Amino acid sequence: MDIFEEKACLCALNRTFGFEPRLAAALINDLGSAAEVFRLDGKEADLLLGPYSRHRGKICRQAVDEAARELEGLAFQGIQFTGWTLEDYPALLKECEDPPVGLYIRSGTSLQELWKPRRRIAVVGTRDISPYGREWCRKIVLALASCPEQPVIVSGLALGTDICAHTTALECGLPTVGVMATGPESVYPYRHQAAADRMASTDGCALVTDYPPGTAPLPIHFLRRNRIIAGLCEATILVESKIKGGGMMTARLANSYCRDVYALPGRADDIRSAGCNYLLKSKIAEPIISTEDLLDSLGLPVVRQKKALPDGERLMQKYGRGFPAETVGRMTRLLSAIRKERGITLEDLAAVTGLGYARTAELAGILESDGEITIDLLQRCHVNFMKKKP
Repeated sequence: MDIFEEKACLCALNRTFGFEPRLAAALINDLGSAAEVFRLDGKEADLLLGPYSRHRGKICRQAVDEAARELEGLAFQGIQFTGWTLEDYPALLKECEDPPVGLYIRSGTSLQELWKPRRRIAVVGTRDISPYGREWCRKIVLALASCPEQPVIVSGLALGTDICAHTTALECGLPTVGVMATGPESVYPYRHQAAADRMASTDGCALVTDYPPGTAPLPIHFLRRNRIIAGLCEATILVESKIKGGGMMTARLANSYCRDVYALPGRADDIRSAGCNYLLKSKIAEPIISTEDLLDSLGLPVVRQKKALPDGERLMQKYGRGFPAETVGRMTRLLSAIRKERGITLEDLAAVTGLGYARTAELAGILESDGEITIDLLQRCHVNFMKKKP
């Protein structure tokens, strides 16, 4: 089989049957290859597709020639292509009922290496992620990074949960794959261009889409994109989601593909946790009680870390030489109060600790500058989840 000819035929079929991949799969199964589809004469094509099929006129040599020119141009941009009948197509995705006919991939890694057998886990959720969701998204990815058998983190490169999962994975050396709802040459949203470029150039990472060049980020494209995220992974983790949302769709698709689904429980009155709580109530997902429990459920062995020092001892080691013990003790009280009430404001923090607003703001500023906490624009305080050293 001529590999480039087959790729060009797969690319042409992907353009023709992009929203109906099952039709393309049926044709390929019936005829043996994508190339054979384009060797059909008029009568044979009419017999298989029907004489009035809207796809009938696209099964022609011109479509293959146009696809071949497209692939040659993409190769100069470092964009690879694989298709349903080729050996470098993701095996797990091919098991799904509706896998895409072809995939465009931006990566510095060969496709054979990129799709070799390895654990792949989707981490998805709402764009409107809360501080609670962001903290747990980071905790989950960092916990996965602690495993000797490090998995690939897959998400959708969107705002909120997706980009948090991708950037945390890059930060701790985990490979990550972003599945896009646009053509392979563009990134949406544009603000994630830097993260996307880093993913495309990092070993083991990639940007993936089944949409041809020039495809705009329309809402329907994001919905179709979710099946690839679920299909590439043996497990999907939903961090936060409303009842209706892309994360929920990805989790439902994963369940329909007989893949494991996990969800982070949230407050009963939090709209951003309504989807997760519904999946848990419906027994579609398993609850994430702790990162240790999650890793155990995933069957991922962990490297046991040394027990972390209490905040008081750790801050004394960090600040003991520069500040009096009394000041370090006040910092410890601040940190303890923030741990107890995530999102507490500086004003409330001053009231809880009794230190006064000016002193509280001063000490909180020191903790923030050293990465212990984050203070947002509304003066709400959040403890940063620190990556443990091995």
